[in-house]
Order: sequence, then structure tokens, then C-alpha cells
Amino acid sequence: MRVLCSRLGICGAVVENLLHQLRDGGNNCLRVSNPKLWAWFGSMSRIKESCNSKAEAWLASNLEEEEMRRINRENELFMLRASKGDSALPPAMPIECRKGKGQHLLKNAHIADSIVEKAGVRNTDTVLEIGPGTGNLTLKLLEVAQKVIAVEVDSRMVEELQRRVQLTDYAHKLEVIRADIMRMELPKFDMCVANIPYKISSPLTFKLLGCTSNYRAAVMMLQREFARRLIASAGDPLFCRLSVNTQLLARVSILMEVSKANFSPPPKVDSTVVCITPHSSPPPVDLEEWNNFIRICFSRKNKTLGAIFRQKHILSLLGGQLSQEFSGSDSECGDSMNDEMDDAYSMCNSSVEDQETEVGITQGDSSQEDLLKLKEKAIHVLSNGGYENRRSVKLTQGEFLKLLKSFHEAGIYFR
Repeated sequence: MRVLCSRLGICGAVVENLLHQLRDGGNNCLRVSNPKLWAWFGSMSRIKESCNSKAEAWLASNLEEEEMRRINRENELFMLRASKGDSALPPAMPIECRKGKGQHLLKNAHIADSIVEKAGVRNTDTVLEIGPGTGNLTLKLLEVAQKVIAVEVDSRMVEELQRRVQLTDYAHKLEVIRADIMRMELPKFDMCVANIPYKISSPLTFKLLGCTSNYRAAVMMLQREFARRLIASAGDPLFCRLSVNTQLLARVSILMEVSKANFSPPPKVDSTVVCITPHSSPPPVDLEEWNNFIRICFSRKNKTLGAIFRQKHILSLLGGQLSQEFSGSDSECGDSMNDEMDDAYSMCNSSVEDQETEVGITQGDSSQEDLLKLKEKAIHVLSNGGYENRRSVKLTQGEFLKLLKSFHEAGIYFR
């Protein structure tokens, strides 16, 4: 204060008097009549206001310059990748992936290029992309497709995707929908590309297969073992209910293998890109009845069909409780197709399945007599077709269809 007062021409005695009054804690300093002091107080207030305004202007200018530098760096990065095809780098604003939601971002640009090339995306296609993340694959699709509809549930990913696409010339070709793909009605599209959490692989697969949109194919990044089950054939150790139901509705082929090192953060297992092409004509069966039929056949996948259809519980289902037993147990999204449920069911019942008795007759019990007649009819169908001593894991798609037709001819239905 003494230095400032000396620069303003205030004598030392006045300054000492002012400091003395301030130390006493009084407000007498406000009654000082020296005009130089009042001028000094006014100048200090103006200096403070000027400093504040200059600091705010400097901060705003620096933020604007930093934002422009960041945008220029992203533009340079995009042009470099477009010209040299270098591996994609993490987004300029990294986003922490939530492992609990199964978020793993594809970071290798070469893999993204291969997916788009092998998928056969055309310049007239509307592509439905499920789980675009921060847009590493989306940018590749936008270069080829006429339009991309990206469905993403995470608002952070949506914001980053939109920001990155705005740096390109393809912003007008992108439509972003923030929603859960399992809870929305699918839009019309020509091709689907999906890099999704593994836990929704099965329900999403059958949601797409049940879609009314006349699309050409769905290209999906799946867990390697799950993909192997989709394409497994009769006699394969991985052949299961999932295999039978998928191949009834579509043709599945493997496009490429993808190492877990190509994701950020890397998942625990490797992935496989598959192409699912729906059959041009619908299957010649009622899908609900087919699902019930296949569930029964695979309920004891290591037992023969003759042993399965001799069980009292199975015959009770065929006797009229089938719809009550299976209704509500499967979600409309296709969770009933998930083979993990088959394995769990078989494991839980492996200790008791040998304890189950065949149907017997108790005198005066008409329901037992009905079950016995039903058992004889079912075993007759199996025996005549040569299925009694065969296991479900060894039957082909055509044999399942033939067996179901034989049951119908004998008056046995699975509705």
C-alpha cells in the first residue's frame, strides 16, 4: 500500500494514519477527506475491473485457439488416414468403455476396411449399424453406402460419433438413433452391420431373422465360439438348438477372424465376423411349434430320442401342457434360442434324468392310460423312421423336418 500511495503522490503521514485506522478495525478510513485517497480508491477499483475483463478475454481467446488447433489436428489425422490407410488411432477425445456393458471399440482401420469390403456394401444401400461406438467403422461405411442409420444406446458414444462425422463430408449421410436396439422397432434397411456386446448376440440374431424388412444380409461381429455354433452341422460337438434354429431361417458363413488385440479395451476372447443371409422363402413350418419341438429334442442332448419321448414329463407336455410350459419362458427377442440355456438345463438335470421313470398304468387312472397311448404312438413314429436310437446332435435339418412331419401324420403336435 505504501508503494502504491507513493506512486499516487500521497504523503507518508497520511498513509501511516490510514494504516493505523485500519489496524484499529474502525471505519474512520471511509471518512478521510483527503481527495488523493478517494482518487486512489477509485483508481484501484478501475484497475481491478480492467484486470478481470482482460483475464476473461485472454481465457476465451486461448480456449478458442485450442479448439481450432484440436479441429485442425483431427482434420489432418483424417486426411492422413484417408490417403495412407494407416491404422485407426483412438478418438481425439478418449471415452472410457464400460466393461459391464460389453463395450469394446474396434481400433484397427484395416479390419474395418475388410469388413466393409467383404460385406459387399453398395453405393445404393441403406446400412443399419448397431453399436457404432465412436465411429471407427461408421466412417468406413459412410464412404461407400448411400446412408447409414447408426443405433447407439450410450449418449457419450452418440456425442463423439456426431462430432467426428461433422469433420467429414459425409455428415448428411448419417442418421443417429439413441436407443436400445432390443427395445425398438427396426427401420427399413438393405444391410446390417453390428459390433455388439456378446451378451445380446442370440436375441439380436433372432430379432434380425424375424424382421419384416427385406434386407440382403447381416454382418455381425460375434464371439468366436458363438459363431462356431451358428455354423455347426450335425455331428459337430458344437451342434445345438441354436444351430438348428438359425440354419432353418438363414445361411451363415464366416467372413474373417478378428483377434482381441484389435479392440480397445481388448475382450477376453477372440471374435469372428459372420454373414447371415436370410432364406428367400419362409420355412415350411410353424415357428412356434418348431421351437417347442426342437426344445424337447435337445432337452437331453446326450440321450436318444426314444429315451426322451419315454419320459413322463415330456409326455405330459405333449398331452396338453406344452403351451403353458413354454409360454412366457422365452422372450420375444429370441432368448429361447440361446444354447447356454440348453447346456444349463442339461447340466442341472443330469443328476436326476436317470431317476425319471417311464409312464406306467395305475388302475382307474385315465390320465395315465392316455399318456401310455401317447407314448406308444410317439415311440411308433420314432421306430418307423429309424430315430428311436438316434441322438438329436446327430440329426440334420432335413431329418428334423421329416420327423416333425411324421409326428403330424400320427396326430402329435407341439403347439
